[in-house]
Amino acid sequence: MKNKREVKGYFQWLIPILLILLWITAKYKGGYKLQLLPAPLEVIQRTLEMFTDGTLTDYVLVSARRAFTGLFFGAVLGYFLGMLTGVSKVANVFLNTTIQMFRTIPMLAYQPILIIFMGIGNTLAIFMVSMGVFFAMYLNTYAGVQSLDKGLDEMASVYGFTRKEYFFDIVLPGSLPSVLVGVRIALGSMWMMLIAAESVTGDSGLGYMASHAREFLQMDKIFLVLFIYAFFGKMSDVIARALEKHFLRWRNV
Repeated sequence: MKNKREVKGYFQWLIPILLILLWITAKYKGGYKLQLLPAPLEVIQRTLEMFTDGTLTDYVLVSARRAFTGLFFGAVLGYFLGMLTGVSKVANVFLNTTIQMFRTIPMLAYQPILIIFMGIGNTLAIFMVSMGVFFAMYLNTYAGVQSLDKGLDEMASVYGFTRKEYFFDIVLPGSLPSVLVGVRIALGSMWMMLIAAESVTGDSGLGYMASHAREFLQMDKIFLVLFIYAFFGKMSDVIARALEKHFLRWRNV
């Protein structure tokens, strides 16, 4: 069993390794058409330079602070409203349609309006991340509550469950798998929204670094940002899997 898991662990890195090999091949065999493509050693050198002078660390810390602050506020609000509209018919009537309408509007369409009210800075970045996280958490929490087996209502009625007992013993655990899917999607949305927000938030963060590098065709910096976001994405997936393994361990019983 352990050997199978080890083999599976090796295979998950197969495609990333092939992509790196393709990158190296394209750089040295692609001719003049790919002359702007940086070599792996150039990206490594740029990484060491920015890490040594502290620039890279500052950008990463600023982005991480914005990302996790937005994650907290967006996830809490999305979970609360998802539960509220899922359980309460009145809240469902008043809130769900409005939230669904706002969800369909592209986030970049909000950006000019948000800049007017919030300016360019941390507040704008955190708010945009919160919105991206909010919709992921809300939709999955709401869907988790709505998809509960209706037979559970009859069972709760037969056994005389109070509303409090019904909520904590049936709704919360029953909707948890869907909620954790929302957490996984929210962790991914967090990083995607962050880079879009930071492209207009001033002079700090990984998004600003990528935007600045694009203007000056510093392709090694752009590749560095891509690798950092890929790493954060992998770590987010690891966190999501750990949460699922902990809270849904009854699936393996």
